[in-house]
Parts: sequence; structure tokens; C-alpha cells
Amino acid sequence: MLLLGIDIGTSSIKVAVINAQTQETLVSVQYPDTETPIISLQKGWAEQSPTDWWKHTKLAILKAHAQNKYHPSDIAAIGIAYQMHGLVCIDKNEQVLRNSIIWCDSRAVELGNQAFEAIGAEKSLGHLLNSPGNFTASKLAWVKNNEPEIYAQINKIMLPGDYIALQLTNSLTTSISSLSEGIFWDFKEDELSKDVFNHYGLSESVIPTIQNVFASHGQISAAIADELLLTKGIPVTYKAGDQPNNALSLNVMEPGEVAATAGTSGVIYGVSDQLKYDAKSRVNSFAHVNHTSTVQRIGVLLCINGTGILNSWIKQIAGAGLTYQQMNDAASTIAPGSDGLVLLPFGNGAERMLENKTVDAHMNHINLNKHTPAHLYRAAQEGIAFAFRYGLDILRENGITPTIIRAGKANLFLSDVFAQAFVNATNTPVELINSDGSVGAAIGAGIGLGVYASSKEAFSINKPLKIIEPNAAEQYNDLYQDWKSVLTKQITN
Repeated sequence: MLLLGIDIGTSSIKVAVINAQTQETLVSVQYPDTETPIISLQKGWAEQSPTDWWKHTKLAILKAHAQNKYHPSDIAAIGIAYQMHGLVCIDKNEQVLRNSIIWCDSRAVELGNQAFEAIGAEKSLGHLLNSPGNFTASKLAWVKNNEPEIYAQINKIMLPGDYIALQLTNSLTTSISSLSEGIFWDFKEDELSKDVFNHYGLSESVIPTIQNVFASHGQISAAIADELLLTKGIPVTYKAGDQPNNALSLNVMEPGEVAATAGTSGVIYGVSDQLKYDAKSRVNSFAHVNHTSTVQRIGVLLCINGTGILNSWIKQIAGAGLTYQQMNDAASTIAPGSDGLVLLPFGNGAERMLENKTVDAHMNHINLNKHTPAHLYRAAQEGIAFAFRYGLDILRENGITPTIIRAGKANLFLSDVFAQAFVNATNTPVELINSDGSVGAAIGAGIGLGVYASSKEAFSINKPLKIIEPNAAEQYNDLYQDWKSVLTKQITN
């Protein structure tokens, strides 16, 4: 039996096919090979075409089939992961009314701020676990206020993964996890938020049928089955946003478990059994994939916009012609602390964990007679590790105190320098796992189909690639305090 996972990313669509019994990845592909553009009609706007996502999804699935590593007829279920917070609007004929306003669009920020003030901080945080902010509900309110002719035609709204499932199955569903990431869900009342819908003047009728994350979200239609060489009637049994799905792929499901990713941005994602929120809104809390009204599982997400983009920038200005591995090798020749060179990795916009301040990236204590490109490589990776420590301390303030952190062996975690600096700076071991968003979606499909009796059984097959233990935590704590003092000066300036 095979399982198909689809990951609707901002840059591309990724598809994986795995063997359900062994969880061996038979094929992993992406489409297109070049980065999908973001449409920005005005400063701060970010849109993509849902119909392009669907075209690319179909082409990615056919590309996977073309590897001839399996029989498409053996695929028994499909799981979907997707970029979070996007707004898709369809009419009564299920036609897309406008481009999707995606996660990094900031046009609705002020609307969200007004909603937060009107609802009240205590009630908003206590019931929604977040400010309405720039999330999906606020984006829908923006359409209502600014595009009334489009809003009048809306029959249903959905998240990106809901739209792809609709195209596959002709069924319209969503989940509490998806609704919570859009700030539509009232956790205290266990229902759609009357405060949000009333404040924005929205109708609850636009929300699709609510299902569990691990449930049937429809069966593949005959026409789509023929087009994609799949078996008619196989179900979509899992849908989740990319960060909850990444946590699932790393087997982060229970209270106290924590996942980390370090790509262009960095994320720490911890699970709690309490309705957690940060009083300063430095983190976001959403329903995790296994959350129910009787068993609370809240995903507490901290995002660092800087992180890996700093490493990429350093490569452009000081590592031209080198591979990342060559940069990592050079960084490993420099002693911890980079001979006093300190880098702050906050040059990618306002940082929520810094209370929405725009601090920018900074390079401090440069010695022109001492520091080399290799020092830059190491200082960048150490600065990113210290940013994760800063973020993890915020999670610790909110009651999440991991004894181990799970991370995929990808992006910055491919660097031994970064991985060891991360472990020492946080004084927390890291379990490296061979994971991928589309593979996680495929495993989710297996859980939803009942191939695995539980998530625990699903993850009993694959073992960690490596566990990295702290070996210089005291030294790195001293280095972190120096780094933090530089950051504090920038924040208070």
C-alpha cells in the first residue's frame, strides 16, 4: 500500500510517495523547478493564483509517476500540507473569485489591530489565543471593505489546502486546526468566534464543513482519477498547515515536545495541553493536528524572520563561488565566539518575537586585522543559534521546557557548526530526523486512513539519524549573554 503526500509551498509544490508499511520514500519531486513568483500589486501585498497551485499540483503528481518507481494504482490515500493563513474565495459554482491573499501579505494589519482593540486584549487572547492580526479573518474583512463586488459573490472561503482537496474530490471541508490559524475559532466556547464574525460583519455560512484533521475530506472524483492515473474513490484523509505538519513529520505531538526548522526563516514549535498565549503576543497559538474539544493540543509557534536568510546573504557577499558545505568547513576552523565578531540576524522585516520591532541585521566588533570570511560564516551561524535561544526562552516563559528538540536534517541543520551551536546555546539536545513536508503529509494520510493505529505507531518505524548533545553549554551561555547585550542596545535605541 502506498500513500501520497502533497505540500503546497510558496515556492513550489512538493509531492512524495511512500510505502505505508516501511515508510520508505519511493519518490520525492517538486514542481516547478524554478521559484513560483509572488504577485505584489502594491507594497506589502502578496498574492498567488490558486488555479496555478492546482495546475502545479497535477504536474507534480504526474512528474512523480513518471519516475516509474511505483504503480499509481497502489496509492490508497492522500494527505495535504499547505502554506498557512492564505485566503481563497470561491463562488457558488466553486470558481475562484480572486488571487489568494497569502501568509506574507500585510494589507490587513490595521484591521486586525482595530479588531484586537474592539474585542479587547483579555478576551481576544483568552478565547482566540492570538490577536486577529494579519491572519485570514482579517484578510477576508479587507476584501469585504475594499472589494464589495467580489465579497458579494463569495459562497465559501478556505485555506490553500482546502482548495486543493476541493479540486481533487469536489468536497468542501476544513478543520478546527485550519480555522484556528485563520483566527476564526473560539477555543473557550469551542465554536466559531462570534466576536470575530460580529466585529467584521462576516457570515458564518462562508465556512465549509468542519472535519477532524485526520478524517475523510472527500474521495477522488472519476475525472481527476483518470487525469492523474489514480484510483477513483481513494480518500484525502489529512490536511494541515505547513508548521503543524512539520511538527507531525518530526513526531512532535504531545505536551512538552518541540520541533525546530531553520530555513529562510526559523521556527520553534512546541505542543501544550493548555490554552496557551503570550501576554506580549510574541508567539502564536493554534490548534495542533491532534487537537480535539476533549483533548487539547495547542501548537505554540515562534517564528524568526531572519535566520537562514542571513546565511544566504553572507554567501552572496563573502562566499561567492563557494558551496554552503565549503562555507561550513571554513567556519569549523574558527573557534566558538568567532573571535568577538557578533551578528544579529534580524534583517528580514519586523520580528514578532521582538514585539514587532524592526531591528535589522547588525555586525558588531569587527576587527579589520583579525576577521576573515570564515569568521563571518561562523558568526552568522552562531548569531542565528542565539536568536533561537532567545526565542526558546520566550517559550520557556510560557511553560514549554523541552528536554530534547527534534529537527529535520535540512537547511542550516546540515551544518555541524550551526547544529552544535544551536544545541550549546539552548543547552538542549537535538534529535535529527530525515523528514520532509510532503513525506509528513503522506504519513498523516496513513494515520487518517487507519493504516497506523496511532501517531505513536506511525513514528515507531523510522529512527533518528543522530542525537547531538551539548558539549560547551557554559561557554555558549557566556557568548549568548554578550550577543544578547548587543541586541538589547539595538532594541532600546
